[in-house]
Amino acid sequence: MRRFGRLAVAGLALGLLAGCSSAEYVAAGPWRPQVDGPPPVVAPPVDPDLPLPPDPGEPAPPAEPDAEDPNVVAFGLDTPWGLALLPDGSAIVGERRTGRILQVFPDRSAPVEVMTVTGLDASGDGGLLGLALSPTYREDALVYAYATTATDNRLLRFTLGGRPQAIATGIPKGGTGNGGRIAFGPDQRLYVGTGDTGSPALAGNPVSLAGKVLRFDIFGRPAPENPLSASPILSRGHSNVTGLCFDAAGRLFVTESLSDEFGLLQPGADYGWRDRPGTAPVPQRVFPDAGLGGCAILNRVAFLGAVDGERIWTAILDGNGATVGEPEEFLADTYGRLRTVVVDPVGALWITTSNLDGSDQPAPTDDRVLRVLPPSEAGGGVS
Repeated sequence: MRRFGRLAVAGLALGLLAGCSSAEYVAAGPWRPQVDGPPPVVAPPVDPDLPLPPDPGEPAPPAEPDAEDPNVVAFGLDTPWGLALLPDGSAIVGERRTGRILQVFPDRSAPVEVMTVTGLDASGDGGLLGLALSPTYREDALVYAYATTATDNRLLRFTLGGRPQAIATGIPKGGTGNGGRIAFGPDQRLYVGTGDTGSPALAGNPVSLAGKVLRFDIFGRPAPENPLSASPILSRGHSNVTGLCFDAAGRLFVTESLSDEFGLLQPGADYGWRDRPGTAPVPQRVFPDAGLGGCAILNRVAFLGAVDGERIWTAILDGNGATVGEPEEFLADTYGRLRTVVVDPVGALWITTSNLDGSDQPAPTDDRVLRVLPPSEAGGGVS
């Protein structure tokens, strides 16, 4: 994987400012790159040669801008939202308000600006939102993004440093409840979570794309196995989908920020937002006042970002996809508002903060990208 420098690329709306490649990325420390194939769903290894972060129950945020926190792999970002892991073990992260995409590194090397998506409407909850790599990224180098424009939300597809192509348009936008999470499933379909855009009635509307989970093929066409083959709608009645994550069995779980619900997604179901009877067969777990963000699943443990709750919630899943026992928490009141959560091949969590768009005074190093190990009793001991 190469770092990307600066190269001007002319573009219209949703064009880019991209960069010419510079030196090959060389880790500053003994980082072990990702292996070929999909990330394994296993407990974190105990290889003493692997530079894993310290116990995540201990970290404290830097008191000074130049203070070092081993859990912070990048700082000084502006509202990082989407994050996708690259094959070499680094990651790309998108800034919601600026449209910049940066490459960040587990050895805490300085972030490298890759490109900027332009033509965005970053007001309210809009801007550059979810990011996902093509399921055949090693062959086609394609990246997918969910972005808000002046007229809609849309799906973009591009190579890093290339010009985005809109492959699906017309998804409703809103100043609140704007959704915007995307993820490829093990079926190589692109799943998209949207919000009610401030109008709860749209979530139950069987035609509107607001308040839905959508499923597309890699070209932005409705997946033919959807409940209605001509429609991208997979499920409806969602408040504001901010997290999509798959377990080892390939089942899709969803987090919603307005209803603060997390649970297994059932294709064709109506989740009943707001104050309507739904048809979802598996009850959703409610995390009151959490402001749920992204989610990741390692073994049978779900890790949920809490933006308003300023922590990571952990929940154990049973064989039917329901949560069991009482959720636990970590990183509580440590790094502020925690949004995106992604698990890497060695069982560490990549987490983005979202403090620059909050009501509290941000830290001097905000916003940040973290890489931490989950507590051993949560991430390592559940099979």
